[in-house]
Amino acid sequence: MDKQPAIGRFAPSPTGPLHLGSLYTALAGFLQARSQQGLWLLRIDDLDTPRNVKGSADTILKTLETFGLHWDGEVYYQSRHIDVYNAVIDDLRKNKLVYPCTCSRKTLAVFDSGPSQADIYPGICRDRQVPLDTPHALRVKTDSRVVAFQDELQGLISHNIAEQDGDFIVKRKDGIIAYQFAVVIDDDLQHVNRIVRGFDLLDATPKQIYLQQLLGLSTPHYMHVPVIVDEQGYKLSKQTQAMAVDLSSPDRVIFQLLILLKQNPPVELQEASLTELLGWAIQHWNPVLLKNTHAVGCDY
Repeated sequence: MDKQPAIGRFAPSPTGPLHLGSLYTALAGFLQARSQQGLWLLRIDDLDTPRNVKGSADTILKTLETFGLHWDGEVYYQSRHIDVYNAVIDDLRKNKLVYPCTCSRKTLAVFDSGPSQADIYPGICRDRQVPLDTPHALRVKTDSRVVAFQDELQGLISHNIAEQDGDFIVKRKDGIIAYQFAVVIDDDLQHVNRIVRGFDLLDATPKQIYLQQLLGLSTPHYMHVPVIVDEQGYKLSKQTQAMAVDLSSPDRVIFQLLILLKQNPPVELQEASLTELLGWAIQHWNPVLLKNTHAVGCDY
């Protein structure tokens, strides 16, 4: 039986142009897939419509092409699969694995007993009868199982979903499918088996594995790479007004990103073309050099 090919993905949200931190993660995923002669897919996470910025998806595509990060197959847009998400949620509802929740942030604040408890849902609505015409979110019922997985860079991660998260939202009160739920369905639909993403998403992974187990789906291999932080130690993001990536010198930017990825590109590659640079990076890709690193500083 042939070994299943490595299938990775990059899944940006169309909330603005790619910044250096996003491109850094994209490059890591691209190199991981290509070094294994695998596929690298592109997914646009456009479900959170209030945050979407018109034209951003096309800008993201053009930016990736400018940097030589060419994806395989057609671009996958989450917004075209809403019927699929809702069908799975309906099945969970029929099996009484999800329930309506009317709690507001103000309601939950009363139960907040400190930072360690801030994100743990106390189960207020789990056994409450909520009229279906009342605005509500949907939460998935969790149990006390321990979800454990071996992250390729961060080592063994072990997480008790019920104690550390409680029942979490799979569909928001505004009707938007929650990220945690959509990403699990998407990865299954796209047959993704290798996920490379930022360390900042590590805490979300046990919840996604819990959903995979609940739905009988396979669990991909995970690799959470360190995030780029600025001089103040904040992750580069749109929220911190990170600048759009410079498109004028893609070869120079890729060289700098390889340094941040601790790949130690030879100095002479500073004069290489983008094609040569990416060719070298694929051939020499060694993610182990990032092991146990959570963040890398950048003054770029």
